[in-house]
Amino acid sequence: MAETIGLKTRSGLTFTTDVAGPIGGPLVLLLHGFPESRHSWRGALPGLAAAGYRTVAPDQRGYSPGARPDPADLSNYAFDRLVDDAVEIAAAAGYDGTRFHLVGHDWGGQVSWGVAGKCPERLASLTILSRPHPKSFHRALLKEGGDQKHRSRHHRAFLEPETGKMLLADNARRLRDGLFGQSVPSTTLEEHLSVLGNPAAIEAALAWYRANKGLAADIGMIQVPTLYIWGDADATVGPDAAHGTAEFVGAAFATKILPGVGHFVMDQAPARATELLLAHLRKHPV
Repeated sequence: MAETIGLKTRSGLTFTTDVAGPIGGPLVLLLHGFPESRHSWRGALPGLAAAGYRTVAPDQRGYSPGARPDPADLSNYAFDRLVDDAVEIAAAAGYDGTRFHLVGHDWGGQVSWGVAGKCPERLASLTILSRPHPKSFHRALLKEGGDQKHRSRHHRAFLEPETGKMLLADNARRLRDGLFGQSVPSTTLEEHLSVLGNPAAIEAALAWYRANKGLAADIGMIQVPTLYIWGDADATVGPDAAHGTAEFVGAAFATKILPGVGHFVMDQAPARATELLLAHLRKHPV
């Protein structure tokens, strides 16, 4: 059974976090994407905990009320700060200086690529859901005749100052019908909106895009054992970006494709994704 606690990092931020599993067990840090929350991982936590892992799933910077610096100052949401948050959350959970498993989806995947690039010695394994390696994604965006630019067109809209109000208007209709329009269960949607469905949280979440335009983080070859999970019905990440990811991992690498699954993998196929994750963790113990 998961417990919700506040984890205070050395930066002075307090992250609302779901934790489960034995204290002292190998750490699995789980980073959600947009427009979601720590609730993305509710389907994975029981299985991970039962397997002996200490699971830590925070609402990330801006999503947690206690970790929400002013989004008007975009330096508060610079990519390096997001990466440092992950390492500091691991320390606050009791794993300062020790190796751990890192799992990220969507924006959490982008941050996870950054952690793996910056401090590979801290990671026993890396698991990424949906989000391709940034260099593969950027290459797909520029591909002549490719469709990734069209798939990513919403990123431009996220830079507009009125987008937050638009997303929350009419009982968050655009979030419900648009970004979540990939067979995400309604009960799950409500869990995410309980975190994100207010003006302060949505503006902070959008600051991630505004502070890191283009998502073209300068991350090189990854030297951490990596599992990449991608649903072939993903509306926002196309096959060029997904399949190109393998070129940017120099350690053990595997791609697992989930037929008929869209972008929100853990909300749509939690049992299959958790099974794949557990197999990867066992292959690469701390």
